Amino acid sequence: MAIIFEGRDAAGKGGAIKRLRENLNPRVAKVVALSKPTEEEQGQWYFQRYINHLPTAGTMTLFDRRWYNRGVVEKVFDFCKDAQRHKFFDQVGPFENMLEKEGVHLIKFWLNVGRAEQLARFMERERNPLKYWKLSWIDVEGLNRWDAYSDAIDETLSKTNFDHSPWHVVRADDKRRARLAVMQTILSQFDDTGRSDTSIVKIDELICGTVDLWNA
Repeated sequence: MAIIFEGRDAAGKGGAIKRLRENLNPRVAKVVALSKPTEEEQGQWYFQRYINHLPTAGTMTLFDRRWYNRGVVEKVFDFCKDAQRHKFFDQVGPFENMLEKEGVHLIKFWLNVGRAEQLARFMERERNPLKYWKLSWIDVEGLNRWDAYSDAIDETLSKTNFDHSPWHVVRADDKRRARLAVMQTILSQFDDTGRSDTSIVKIDELICGTVDLWNA
């Protein structure tokens, strides 16, 4: 299983991953959060650097951001050319379809927060000595590019919401409800003979849903 966590800065991707993984066997559930590409990686096929981190049978990889940087962050900050981004949109669907056909169950989450909540979380990071390292210049500058982010997100979600790998949009202003919705969504996609489905509360459709929730 490969689970992608994307979203606005301070949307709670790391927190959701932490809660999801903390009671799992660390030998079979790993977290991948790649830094910016090296000079060598910049010369590779765009998806190449992610392939070695894909899970094998019986394991789970939780990606704290993945190849969708090209659709949003790289667009907003001019880290890629338009031609590179267009190529990404052409290739990402077939690439994800290939993963599914090879037995990789791909789940994609887009976590979103409101503008006021994002600012409040940035300010809390700045005050907290255990969290200030999370605050980068891109986060701060991103506040000034809110509308550009929104446009890039809207385009990316609309172009990459495939039948074989749809997006699950999560409204994450309430961290606890967002994390529960993530867990419920994952559990609801798999049968488990040892689990009572009555233990999985119905997913709140106002918190987690299809891409239609992005514009709701």
